[in-house]
Amino acid sequence: MVTLSVLDQSPIRKGGTAAEAVANTIDLARHAERLGYSRYWLAEHHNTSSFAGSAPEVLIGSVAGATRSIRVGSGGVMLPHYSPLKVAECFRMLETLYPGRIDLGVGRAPGGDMRTSRALQPGPQAYDVGVFPQQVELLIQFLEDAQGLAGEEGGFPGDHPYTGLHATPRGPGMPDLWMLGSGGDGAIIAAQFGMAYCFAHFINQDAGTQPLELYRRNFRASRSLSSPRGSLAVSVTVAETEEEAKRISASRNLWVMHLLQNRAAAFPSIEEALDYPYTDEDKVMLRAIEKRGITGTPEQVRGKLLAMGEAFGVDDFVILTITYDQKDRVRSYELLAEAMGAIPS
Repeated sequence: MVTLSVLDQSPIRKGGTAAEAVANTIDLARHAERLGYSRYWLAEHHNTSSFAGSAPEVLIGSVAGATRSIRVGSGGVMLPHYSPLKVAECFRMLETLYPGRIDLGVGRAPGGDMRTSRALQPGPQAYDVGVFPQQVELLIQFLEDAQGLAGEEGGFPGDHPYTGLHATPRGPGMPDLWMLGSGGDGAIIAAQFGMAYCFAHFINQDAGTQPLELYRRNFRASRSLSSPRGSLAVSVTVAETEEEAKRISASRNLWVMHLLQNRAAAFPSIEEALDYPYTDEDKVMLRAIEKRGITGTPEQVRGKLLAMGEAFGVDDFVILTITYDQKDRVRSYELLAEAMGAIPS
């Protein structure tokens, strides 16, 4: 059976506000729960006028409080910016508030430009990307200790500088751990630590099936996961007709083109995208952008998703849908849920 989840970047539309984008996130989460989506993940981006989601750990609490049963998590926390202990404590608190409903997805991408990355650091020097595996290991140790899996002595050996330190509040239960990645490095780290792995197809289509194959081939069982658990994050736009789906996706496609040209801002209206004076070079880029996701009718999208699942060896999809109008985004998720049989009877 196919599992559907949501990735929400809290997009800001031109003429709208960040507050409106966050309100749309809460609204979409309620719809996603009603439609039978399994998980609702909040992304992390910084120093951008395109997305309002700069603090997923804060939004998670709001989304979980506005819903009843859907799992809510980060897609993901960009761990190189932060102390593993602080991240562990944020998600221990969320797990305490909403037991059995919290996911902790981590990644190593900056989620912004390098100057912003430096500004996010608490000290004079940023964590080098080379220590990311050690950060992941520390995070897992703090979380397992807080749950009591590491025994009375804690998650660190006696000579470790962190021996005796605990992520609080301690208690039963632990967030589901996910590694999010767009290439082979994240897949290998996820496999090494026995974490679930979500491949960001919407970011990197050129990698093909290799990251998930690497993950499965190198997976080592952990306390929390005995066998590989893979997922695919895909950009999707669904409408009643193919023509309407393409019309709606024009806004996102123009935004992606501007992103690739280092001119990204708020998401343009459909009318602006359709009337935009594309050059011949733009049109070549636009055709490539259109291939980055799946756009079409419910039946067309269903067929392509199932084909992707077979090729990638997954039956778990995290769906990213960005539209200028909130009603189009809600309707896209609704049509997809209906086509894939996700809506509860």
